[in-house]
Amino acid sequence: MKGGELHLSLPVPPCLRQRVARQASPCTVLLCFFLAIASLSGAWSFAQSPSDNPDTIRGIVINSVTREPIARALVSSPGNRLATLTNSEGRFEFILPTVDPATEGGSGPNAPPGRSIRSYSLMARKPGFLTDPNSQANNIRNVPSKDLTLALTPEAVIVGTVTLPTTEAPDSITLQVFRRQVQDGRGRYVPAGSAQSTSDGQFRFSDLPAGTYKLVTSELLDRDPLTADPFASDSRGPLFGYPPVYYQSASDFGSASPIQLAAGQTQNVNLSLVKQPYYRVKVPVVVPVTDGGENGVSVEVYAHGHKGPGFSLGYNNRDHAIEGMLPDGIYTIEASSSGPNRVTGLETLTVKGAPGEGRTIDGPRMTLVPNASIPVYMREEFTSAARDDGNAALRKPHDYLSMALESADDFGMGGDVPLRNPTGFGDGSLAIEGAPPGRYWVRVQSSRGYPASIRSGNLDLLHQPLIVGVGGGASPIEITMRDDTAEIDGTVEGITPPAPGPARVPGPGQARAHVYCIPVADSSGRFTEIWVRPDGSFVSQGLAPGTYRVLAFDQVQGEIEYRNPEAMRAYDSKGQVVRVVGGQKERVQLQLISMSIAGNEE
Repeated sequence: MKGGELHLSLPVPPCLRQRVARQASPCTVLLCFFLAIASLSGAWSFAQSPSDNPDTIRGIVINSVTREPIARALVSSPGNRLATLTNSEGRFEFILPTVDPATEGGSGPNAPPGRSIRSYSLMARKPGFLTDPNSQANNIRNVPSKDLTLALTPEAVIVGTVTLPTTEAPDSITLQVFRRQVQDGRGRYVPAGSAQSTSDGQFRFSDLPAGTYKLVTSELLDRDPLTADPFASDSRGPLFGYPPVYYQSASDFGSASPIQLAAGQTQNVNLSLVKQPYYRVKVPVVVPVTDGGENGVSVEVYAHGHKGPGFSLGYNNRDHAIEGMLPDGIYTIEASSSGPNRVTGLETLTVKGAPGEGRTIDGPRMTLVPNASIPVYMREEFTSAARDDGNAALRKPHDYLSMALESADDFGMGGDVPLRNPTGFGDGSLAIEGAPPGRYWVRVQSSRGYPASIRSGNLDLLHQPLIVGVGGGASPIEITMRDDTAEIDGTVEGITPPAPGPARVPGPGQARAHVYCIPVADSSGRFTEIWVRPDGSFVSQGLAPGTYRVLAFDQVQGEIEYRNPEAMRAYDSKGQVVRVVGGQKERVQLQLISMSIAGNEE
């Protein structure tokens, strides 16, 4: 059933297949239809009979916050082969269809006669709720009377009003919300949605997961007909507009107040716009001949030098200039080309004028220069030989190493800058090419050993960001790779033992425990997740030497901000702190940290 329609496949009796295949009379077709309905009715009754088909999946869908049952929630399998709505008490039940092992491929010593062991993956959905990946029922085997509890998390909502300092109703205002996400142990704000205010200034953001958010309005220029065309030579009167407002009335995105949302919470916020005079600005741009700007130039504008959304300017390709309008303030303007030979320029622009002035504020000339090219030098201090695969070229760093620069700014929209690809066969040189100016963390992933040291001049890039200046002012990156790894093993206490009978195969996020080795501040260790066996035992694989806080959770922790010492203070009394050196084995016993409110009943 999909989209409210029930699709049935009607079986045709074998004796009539050939006659139906030929041009049949209306009577013949009608006879086949009634025989097919009779055949389907018999099969349907057999599938619904508990005595003939005792395998069932039943359960309840609940609110993960209040633990109350959720009525009229859709519970389904992929492709909606199994689909039903929960009743008024939040309960559902499926009677599994009988299958033929010969046709379905099922087999095994525990397979009942005439049946095959099948797996089903179920999830619950309902508007106003978000699917919790930790409560999905994955890979459920055909076990009689399988009882499940599926949890849905209520959405968080931001609602509010945009007001003007006058009695006039505001035009439709665009608002943007940004959510703080943790990537590689670091938090960064990324776009989470946009909304338009209504004629009375009301706005709403829904379907938000629990988390930390920032809210900002977009610029809006005054639509006074006297100043509708700000670049018209006969424009009369001052030009006005509404600059972006950062909650709560902050000067830029970085200093905006974060909004903390819990699951199911509705946060009401009010934003007041302030009309200010806007001034025409123009910044001439010099583009190198090698680029020419044929692929366009993108422009970013940051208030007070802090990266973030809000202000905007455009590029006039005909006049080779950045143009637009800005209110009083100090701005950093960054322009970059999108061609194969990327170039970038940065300039600071100060806007200060008086209402009624029709002049254009000319900024300093900006010259776009090639982005940075940073050599990468590798020193291998391996104690074991590389795998013998018969191809010496595959044992070069390009084979086992991946490396990229990722922005160290709290707000970053640009992509990572990866290693340059080899120029041809036998090219073993490493380099980062096309890095725009900015602050970067160096991310190194390796299938062989670990990076014991990453340096650039006097900078320890394992703990400090790399600074890339305009035109590529950065020292070479030096990496030392080693393979004298350590090992941590142990057990997790507090795990519910598996239920007797055929076991459910854990799907993604469905293991009973998840162990994380988190390097403490200034440690040379590397963040590592360890797979935990059903009995609670675990062992690390190729752990980099260092000092770790080892934690065990009952749910996947996808956003541990382990590179933020302040965020990690919440775990000071949890887990165990272990220091390991190369070749050492350390054993620990961990208490399970429960993050669940509701989950599957085993």
